[in-house]
Amino acid sequence: QLQLVESGGGLVQPGGSLRLSCAASGFTLDNYAIGWFRQAPGKEREGVSCIRSSGSRTNYADSMKGRFTISRDNAKNTVYLQMNSLKPEDTAVYYCAAISDPCRSDSRLWEYWGQGTQVTVSS
Repeated sequence: QLQLVESGGGLVQPGGSLRLSCAASGFTLDNYAIGWFRQAPGKEREGVSCIRSSGSRTNYADSMKGRFTISRDNAKNTVYLQMNSLKPEDTAVYYCAAISDPCRSDSRLWEYWGQGTQVTVSS
């Protein structure tokens, strides 16, 4: 059974950091592009970042550039999202997803999804 499991979310103060993990089971991540998306209450799901099987990266939102970094460790079958300088507006449920290359900005095209992990940025 193909499965993605996110972890690493939690409560953090503004300016803090978190590292989210996306672990795969039932398939090998290195053949897929992996993306991170987020959805805040009352808002549409938005793309955060994507990393192709080749390792090339795409960032989908200017508001996260320079603060969020996506990476992958194929040996661990895991993709990470390092989030620094967090802001209250980063509060959302963060999801990882998998798709055959290349990355796609439209979340409806993605094949496999995790259950999400909550990130709350608040003092």
